[in-house]
Amino acid sequence: MLRSLDIRDLLIIDRLELSFQPGLNVLTGETGAGKSILLDALGFVLGWRGRAELVRTGAEQGEVVAVFDLPEAHPARTVLADAGFPVDDELILRRVNTVDGRKTAWVNDRRASGEVLRALSDTLVELHGQHDDRGLLNPRGHRVLLDEFAGLAPQVSKTRAAWRDVSDARRALSAAETALAAMKEEEDFLRYAVGELDKLDPQPGEEADLDTRRRMMQAADRIREDIVRALSALSGDGAEGMMGDAVRWLEGASDKADGQLDGAIDALGRAMVELGEAQQGVETCLSALAFNPAELEETEERLFAIRGLARKHGVLPDELGDFANDLRAKLATLDAGEGDMAALRSAVSAAEGIYLKAADDLTARRVKAAKSLDKAMAAELAPLKMERAVFATEITPADAGPDGHDAVAFTVATNPGAPSGPINKIASGGELSRFLLALKVCLTSGTSGLTMIFDEIDRGVGGATADAVGRRLAALAAEGQVLVVTHSPQVAAKGTHHWRVEKRVTKGVTLSTVTSVAEDHRVDEIARMLAGDTITDEARAAAKALLQN
Repeated sequence: MLRSLDIRDLLIIDRLELSFQPGLNVLTGETGAGKSILLDALGFVLGWRGRAELVRTGAEQGEVVAVFDLPEAHPARTVLADAGFPVDDELILRRVNTVDGRKTAWVNDRRASGEVLRALSDTLVELHGQHDDRGLLNPRGHRVLLDEFAGLAPQVSKTRAAWRDVSDARRALSAAETALAAMKEEEDFLRYAVGELDKLDPQPGEEADLDTRRRMMQAADRIREDIVRALSALSGDGAEGMMGDAVRWLEGASDKADGQLDGAIDALGRAMVELGEAQQGVETCLSALAFNPAELEETEERLFAIRGLARKHGVLPDELGDFANDLRAKLATLDAGEGDMAALRSAVSAAEGIYLKAADDLTARRVKAAKSLDKAMAAELAPLKMERAVFATEITPADAGPDGHDAVAFTVATNPGAPSGPINKIASGGELSRFLLALKVCLTSGTSGLTMIFDEIDRGVGGATADAVGRRLAALAAEGQVLVVTHSPQVAAKGTHHWRVEKRVTKGVTLSTVTSVAEDHRVDEIARMLAGDTITDEARAAAKALLQN
């Protein structure tokens, strides 16, 4: 329950403190006096999106403080606990708007975001404004209203989750089909390229080896003659033979040289070993240089083939193997594509089956809820002087979507024997207001701790009908707290607490004030609503009758 509202420097209010009570609280006053500003202030502190410029002219900042009582088990307690705020029997909301547009909020003296305020708002206040009946006129909102009435949020969430799964499965199938189609377009190229690469079978490092071999063979003719000469100089006819002769000659003379030739003979032995190794290296080189002229041609052909494929596919020669593996993987995907498509199509079918089951269950629940809503509306319309009106909730098939496959429309027949039709084409302005009141009562039945606010819900009605609206509001307020902004004396007379909103000009500044209307002054206020500025005895008598009735 809203206990108090403290407003400072907001729009045309400089300072205003209001204390509200349980029951029916009515606010009256001339048009333009500022009644709706109170609702703007309340909406501001609750985080609602409204006017951009709220700070009173000349002030640095505007501020609103709202205090609510939170009985045990009030849903706002859960919101507070989930957001990490302290939970108590009293909830204090404070929000400040500076002149430069910055907004700051506190919940029980702790900084809070607008998101937290709005979450709390959903559990604290239900506002029905002057143009709130647009929700009744728009059939796209009727399904939401029916779901709210029936408490189908869990079933709607389940259906939405199933629809997301269907959408994801369809997107996966579509993406796979697109990819497969793209691969099929290059299938001929893939198979030819893989065949070409498989036939050549290039190996990592092969291009460098071939290039080295090719260079060696090209240079072989130029260096072979010198290497042969070197080998001849090292062999038996050359150094080897001469060193062998020298060793034999020295060994024959060593016995008579008293050991003076031993060192030389040992050195020549070592040199003979080194000379043999050199000879063997030269012979090995000559063997390597020995090639068939056809081998050079073959080497060049393979080298140029590897380099040509690398240029063709835009990769390095050593990357041709990995590139071939990538192409083979694409071919494998292509070859397995139809099998993958079958699995994806099966996933789509399974997801659609789950969605259809959830949507069908939601439809059945909506059909049942529609009957309950129609019955509840009939009970609510009778006290509002619309006992002959028929309210019906029609459910028809619609295209599948996240909220199921139902179209919901509220239809009415306001006179006996008259055909029913869309509510916006059948109901008049005053009838729409009463339909709205009845519907809101049905939607909020069973909701505890909620402050209901009606902004000129009695618009377009008068006389006995306005009296019926006032009685229904009073009955609704008996179970909690209702705030009503009204121009109807019949509705105002049913209030248990009465405030008058006035606008005054002081030193050229327009300000709005709200004063509590004491019981002994309520006759004059209601008489004013009946007669205007000049209050007659007849108006006072009529006001007394309304208050006593």
